Amino acid sequence: MYRVIAVLGLALLVVLPAFASARPVKDFTLVGPGKSSASAKRAKDKAPKSFQNSQELLKWINDYRKNPDPERLSQAVKAMSDFGLAREADQSGVYIGFVAGVLGANPQIAENLITKMFPLPPEDQVIVIKAIAYSGLPHWRDTMMKFVERMPARRVLIEKYLYGNKPTLTEISIKDDSGVIDLNWGYYFATGWEAPVRRIVSSLELTLDKDKVDYLTTGSMAKWTLAQNAARNDDLLTMLKKISNDADPKIHKPLAEVIDGAETLELSKLRKDALASIDELKAKGPESVRNYNWWGQAGQTVLALGCVAAGALGQVEVGIPCVIGGAASTAALKYLSPAQTSQ
Repeated sequence: MYRVIAVLGLALLVVLPAFASARPVKDFTLVGPGKSSASAKRAKDKAPKSFQNSQELLKWINDYRKNPDPERLSQAVKAMSDFGLAREADQSGVYIGFVAGVLGANPQIAENLITKMFPLPPEDQVIVIKAIAYSGLPHWRDTMMKFVERMPARRVLIEKYLYGNKPTLTEISIKDDSGVIDLNWGYYFATGWEAPVRRIVSSLELTLDKDKVDYLTTGSMAKWTLAQNAARNDDLLTMLKKISNDADPKIHKPLAEVIDGAETLELSKLRKDALASIDELKAKGPESVRNYNWWGQAGQTVLALGCVAAGALGQVEVGIPCVIGGAASTAALKYLSPAQTSQ
């Protein structure tokens, strides 16, 4: 009996120190419903919030270049679809240009960004098609080919870009299509790059045209949007000053007026001068011009309103970019009195 007790005592002396020095075992308690829902809530909070209205979307677009968030692009595209912002060609420029700019600035993830935009209604798939074509991606045709099967209803448009003569963004002349101004503004808002601003600045030459009211109007609208946006964005104003150093001598004067108007905030003078020039050309030009030209209506409307934000909201809100939007097309006509449209 004493031998047994002695053996047990010796065993305790060996085992107890081992227990004392052992590390505590981790708690492997299963996560309960409360912890699981908390994790889900945190994941949901991290997910990008959807856009509540078009003004919120425009403000995000205007501020994007200062805080890029390409992963939110798919939600922006779906918001454009939900709000019907890209179904009218004359109003969709800034949105398509913006999507194109985000894709062009993120070539490594562009395909993934496009994938997340689907599904989209066929009528809104034009956003994706034009954005890819205007993106400036080195192999944009190859990228578009990968999404043909997702957009069977838009195969004709796709083939025009892939195999036809549909121009890309840098190939479209602002002289021929004033909507290109908004496309370039959208691209700039997405990237902060100088190239799209230079393209808009180049159209200032049209403000000197004394023969065609459509050219004069397009140039005046470009001038107005440049001044308005530069007045609210120091980075853009600095860029315009840089561009003025090597700009074509023909546009030195109108560009200097843009910069001065933005710095002094005397923007009303630019508007009055533009309206006066349009009226003078219509009054003194050849008969073909003196007939009340549709372009004159659109130009006077956009210059009177200031930008699309003013037309939509009744005022120019802080943080909303100044673009032409629908004011250069059919949306402009609703602001004209019957007396004006009958002239």
